[in-house]
Amino acid sequence: MPRYRALFRTPEFTPLFVTGSAHTAAQTVAGLGLATLVFRATGSPLLSALALFGPSLAQLLGATTLLSAADRLPPRAAISGIALFFALGTAVLAVPALPTWAVFLILLAEGLAASLGGGVRHGLLNEILPREEYLLGRSVMNMSTGAFQIGGFATGGLLVALLSPRGTVLAGAGLYLAAALAARLGLGARPPRVAGRPSVAETWRTNGRLWAVPARRRAYLALWVPNGLVVGCESLFVPYAPERAGLLFACGALGMLAGDTTVGRFLPARLRDRIRFPLQALLAAPFLLFALDPALPLALVLVTVSAVGYAASLLHQERLMALVPEELSGHALGLHTSGMLALQGVSAALAGTLAQYTSPRTGMALLALASLTVTFLLARAERGGEPGEPGGVPSGAARPAPRGERRRTA
Repeated sequence: MPRYRALFRTPEFTPLFVTGSAHTAAQTVAGLGLATLVFRATGSPLLSALALFGPSLAQLLGATTLLSAADRLPPRAAISGIALFFALGTAVLAVPALPTWAVFLILLAEGLAASLGGGVRHGLLNEILPREEYLLGRSVMNMSTGAFQIGGFATGGLLVALLSPRGTVLAGAGLYLAAALAARLGLGARPPRVAGRPSVAETWRTNGRLWAVPARRRAYLALWVPNGLVVGCESLFVPYAPERAGLLFACGALGMLAGDTTVGRFLPARLRDRIRFPLQALLAAPFLLFALDPALPLALVLVTVSAVGYAASLLHQERLMALVPEELSGHALGLHTSGMLALQGVSAALAGTLAQYTSPRTGMALLALASLTVTFLLARAERGGEPGEPGGVPSGAARPAPRGERRRTA
């Protein structure tokens, strides 16, 4: 069984890990500060949710225009350049009296850049690690996301209380700059994975190729929709408990860390296929109880338990990568990241709208019910579609490559 120590002995894994961790910390610190700024200025749960998760909406546009560049750019230059762009854009968000429309225009630009950055970063991880270590590597990256979200939201909440929301946003800009430096100084110079110029037409062609196989479509939908709806629940933490939102986010990150650690390191391969959808159902079920307006201690427990279910995305992603040709790994992972974040943005907008006309707790319960419904339908479709489909076998078994595509090798 691969071990964590072996991962960090792999060349370039450590600087990629540091870069991703700094990016996550920056995103959580700056996002909490900005959401608080917007909520104080407008009093709108919708705009507050969009300030925190709205940039994800731009991922959909990026996934249909920029994604072919994920495998066609030198990874080090792309990762460091995108982090530097985030540092500059976030610093501008802290400018006093910046109009709300300008805030969201900058967030749109950052979302477009993020749609490309996710594909480059995850594609590089797939290139650095051998196939048998990919799940563990993704688990470690997700664990770092959980850990740094805990630290980021806790630090962000402290900075909002002791400093100011604007100062918190500036602290996030500094962390983005640290991510850019870590990528530039720590990663090696690698050529692009695929030759040729990126284009919108090539992005559409590759998206169509990836979407053509039913098993891959289900994997993408499982990665995007149920999780996105639950992120919509989380986007209402600020209006639900304005003074305790950082604590709720930190508990969610703690649960995600626990789930990723358990699944990535200890879950036997024979159980992975069986547990994918039940684990994803756990993600939504606790939020149904928010309809009862639980006291804060119970709310913290519910959020922590729910976030354990995010580990199901590791299993869905492992299945997806077994169905994707090696040369398309960056694009495929970028499409996964962009679609996931786009659905998170859509869900945040939907959550904010529901909260605007009902209440934050009602919005959470309705989105949780929708997430559970989608999970059930996908699980049922997978059982019905497995017999004659490429790749429609359990995760631990050998999979035939989709017709016309080369099998991935380690």
